[in-house]
Amino acid sequence: QVQLVESGGGLMQPGGSLRLSCAASRSFFSVNTMGWYRQAPGKQRVLVAVITRGGNTNYADSVKGRFTISRDNAKNTVYLQMNSLKPEDTAVYYCNVGYLYEKEYWGQGTQVTVSS
Repeated sequence: QVQLVESGGGLMQPGGSLRLSCAASRSFFSVNTMGWYRQAPGKQRVLVAVITRGGNTNYADSVKGRFTISRDNAKNTVYLQMNSLKPEDTAVYYCNVGYLYEKEYWGQGTQVTVSS
């Protein structure tokens, strides 16, 4: 069974950067689109960024120009580079299949806290 483990979160001041990693226990080469989601306190989980096998990406308006999603199929890893962090980026970040997520793939996520 596929297991996804997120890492790289932490506490950062506004304007700082973090890089999140999502490591899969099995290859996700067969998955066309992988994505990063986040859930802020008291809010619904939302899709932040997606990337296809071919490298096509899409981002939520809230993170465009600041976040970059990338994918290394050989390493079974998806990354999210987060720059110019804002307090509103504070959330638990998760990876999963993009758009049509697999509910059984949800892990514990990684906490990102942006605060001065």
